[in-house]
Amino acid sequence: MITARNLRRLVRVPTMIAFATVQPVLFVLLFTYVFGGAIRPPGVDKYVDFLLPGIFVLAIAFGASQTGVAIADDLATGMIDRFRALPMTRSAVLAGRTAADAVRNLFVLLLMTGVGHAIGFRFHAGIPAATGALGLALLIGVAFSWINALVGLLVRDAEAAGLVGLMPVIVLVFTSSTFVPVATMPGWLQAFAKINPVTVTVDALRALVLGGPTADHVWQALAWITGLLLVTVPTAVLRYRHTTAA
Repeated sequence: MITARNLRRLVRVPTMIAFATVQPVLFVLLFTYVFGGAIRPPGVDKYVDFLLPGIFVLAIAFGASQTGVAIADDLATGMIDRFRALPMTRSAVLAGRTAADAVRNLFVLLLMTGVGHAIGFRFHAGIPAATGALGLALLIGVAFSWINALVGLLVRDAEAAGLVGLMPVIVLVFTSSTFVPVATMPGWLQAFAKINPVTVTVDALRALVLGGPTADHVWQALAWITGLLLVTVPTAVLRYRHTTAA
């Protein structure tokens, strides 16, 4: 019920539709054509093949800020109080929200893949690896959604939740391997970039897209995602219960 409600809300609000469709397409086109002529990653024939795994994470991370905004807005408008009167577990509100985000993210990933394919992007490691790449991107999206759900519960203001949710994403994305190889960065920045969870996830997606050794990259990404979920999910649920009990 909560998942369906959030999906209906996405369809009915024009700005949310634009955020879910126009922004990812712009990411793919702008970064490909702005950076593509200047950046030549080693071992990659086309920059779009190098770029798109990073854009997957970028678009999902930016979109996840809307989770915090929606949770904070529901708190401010009293919608959460209405949910309390319904026969469902309290955590269902958060789970339903993140499930709706996963559906949205799948649509965004397929949209970006289609646009990327039109300008030359290809999955080079076959269908199983391509499916794994999309699945891994969806998993990191779930982690980002739960992080932002917690932000919304803590901030309790929609505008502030959007800003708080975006700031760490901007820092992590632009200090990662999203756009350029880590080896091109200054030594002091490389040390951080290599352990950056965005770098770890993008490198795993890139390995699944381009082919070659993938196991280590994927396991490291899964370890990061699992760690984030183990911290944020129980914390968000406890915070939600505390908020609704007040």
